[in-house]
Amino acid sequence: MQVGEGMSPTVLTVGPDHSLRAVARLMSRRAVGAAVVLDPEGQGPGIITERDILASLAEEQDPDRELVAHHLTKDAVYAAPDWSLEEAAAAMVRGGFRHLIVVERGETVGILSVRDVVRCWTEDGAICPVPASAAAG
Repeated sequence: MQVGEGMSPTVLTVGPDHSLRAVARLMSRRAVGAAVVLDPEGQGPGIITERDILASLAEEQDPDRELVAHHLTKDAVYAAPDWSLEEAAAAMVRGGFRHLIVVERGETVGILSVRDVVRCWTEDGAICPVPASAAAG
């Protein structure tokens, strides 16, 4: 199965000037763990995750004053819709993250989460280990 078949095509998008509280509310309402950040002046889409928000709260920063732009996940990784789920899972394990922005021809077309991968493998009845060629390392 490929990323394009397993990804969520509906993506929560926010701007870099959203407050962390505003993004947390949107993520909570949509029951998602990440939002894609679109910045017209940026080099590509960014991503903010529940972990990024949690890290800010742990530092006792004010979620009403802290802006998304200052808390983006470093070194966002992008997947192509034609990647295999094994390739995507390996990238997630290597990078230690749970979401991939799916980009095609420079446009965000979806987001793939660990939950999506597990759902796909469960629906497929996958019971075999990830092939060594896709394993992180």
